[in-house]
Amino acid sequence: MRLIRRLFGRPDEPSAQAPTRVSPLEAYVIREHALGRSIEDILADPYLKNRATEEQRLRLLESPEVIRAIGRDTAEAARERVRRG
Repeated sequence: MRLIRRLFGRPDEPSAQAPTRVSPLEAYVIREHALGRSIEDILADPYLKNRATEEQRLRLLESPEVIRAIGRDTAEAARERVRRG
C-alpha cells in the first residue's frame, strides 16, 4: 500500500514529497560532526569560514538537518558562541 501511495499519491501528501536536500556546507558540518569533531571546531575551520559569513554560519545552525545531526542543545549553544564572535 505504501508503494502504491508513493507512486500514485497526491504531491501534497508527505509520503509523495521528495526528500530535502542539504547544501554542501550543511553536508560538511554533518559529516565532520559524525567524524567526531566538535561543532566549535567545525565552525572555526578555515574551509567553512572562507565559504560562509557569520550570518550564513548561524543559518547553518538553524538547518533542520544540521540540528538533527548535532542535537538542538548543541546547535543553540554554538549559535550563541558565533554571535559572541
